[in-house]
Amino acid sequence: MARQREVEYYLIDGYNVINAWPELIRLRGNLDEARDVLVHILTEYGAFENYEMTIVFDAFFTEDEEHELQVTDRMKVIYTGAGETADSCIERLAYTAVRAGREVHVVTSDGAEQSVILGAGAYRITSPELRRSVKKAKKLMKMEYIGAHTQPLGRIEVHERLDRDTLARLEEMRRKK
Repeated sequence: MARQREVEYYLIDGYNVINAWPELIRLRGNLDEARDVLVHILTEYGAFENYEMTIVFDAFFTEDEEHELQVTDRMKVIYTGAGETADSCIERLAYTAVRAGREVHVVTSDGAEQSVILGAGAYRITSPELRRSVKKAKKLMKMEYIGAHTQPLGRIEVHERLDRDTLARLEEMRRKK
């Protein structure tokens, strides 16, 4: 019996991505909106690709405790607590997941962070690489949607849309004329 493949796990440095994607750079004046847009894009992407994802946002200069937001069963957002950077949180999560035997992909363009991640046994993906993957998946989603929701060209007869009982009753009525 073939073993079902483990779901790939993505850890994303949220602000690194926001500062790398042109559509998000424009929103940097409103970080709440930029975060919301990123979470929406990656939730859709993760669902399409069947990935588990955690987006980590730095809260290094805050007095708040770390907190998590479970967006879907496979999408989580973490806001780090006082004194912890997104990088250190990602390193901790990646190390734990790799030791548990998971395939971990870390999304960051930070060179030092990439070295640490590779040393921990995770894969690294740069923010622009993730953007390309998201764009490609979006095209596939659109093609699948269009393919599933377009009617063939040509005439569709009424009898093609009715169930057998209704067709039989209509035929009976027609013959009684």
